[in-house]
Amino acid sequence: MYMLETEGVIIRVEPDFLEAESEPDEGRFIWSYTVEIENSSAAPVQLITREWRITDARGRTRVVKGEGVVGEKPVIAPGECFRYTSGAPLATPSGFMSGQYEMRRADGAMFNAAVPSFALDSPFMVATLH
Repeated sequence: MYMLETEGVIIRVEPDFLEAESEPDEGRFIWSYTVEIENSSAAPVQLITREWRITDARGRTRVVKGEGVVGEKPVIAPGECFRYTSGAPLATPSGFMSGQYEMRRADGAMFNAAVPSFALDSPFMVATLH
């Protein structure tokens, strides 16, 4: 599991390669990732937008931006967590993701909570020694 804290918001990510949904011979590798967002601050926060940078093994990066996550803009009370699962396809057997969530405090102040970079590694990845 990967973890990072920004201004009292702790983000944990656990990726999982979905072999049954992937088609390696066709260059289609699928991962799910589960994100847990914990509010360890003293005030509620709301997730407003997301931005993901998805990079494959060839160094190609795709940026995905949008409102909320999985159709929600959750308000997370102090001491509470919000958890969701989503997915990402790649054309290569490995890569990584990173990103951020734009968060709003109860007083209206905005800040970006960083998502830790996490590896997307499949059993089809070929290691190269240098």
